[in-house]
Amino acid sequence: MLIEITSAEQLGLLIRATRKEQRARIDDVAGAVGVGPVFVREVERGKETVQLGRTMRLLAELGLALKVDVPDRVQPRFEALRATGLKPLPKRRRTGSGAPPRKP
Repeated sequence: MLIEITSAEQLGLLIRATRKEQRARIDDVAGAVGVGPVFVREVERGKETVQLGRTMRLLAELGLALKVDVPDRVQPRFEALRATGLKPLPKRRRTGSGAPPRKP
């Protein structure tokens, strides 16, 4: 069954419903995914700033797959990008306080 998800809250509710249906405890799922129980609780409550990679691992552990419905015209560009990849982002320099260095 496909369920349209339009918010972090809805995704969290789906994750919670799946976990409860599987009779899995938060700490057991968290341990299997390699995250803390607080993270799982935050996802289930719809926190919008959780890390996507960890959330994807949580979905996989529960047997859920994230799918995106895209227009057909996007697929060729997506396949090309997947084949070539993206340039890595340049490393950011740490400047400390953000102020320019002082001259002696």
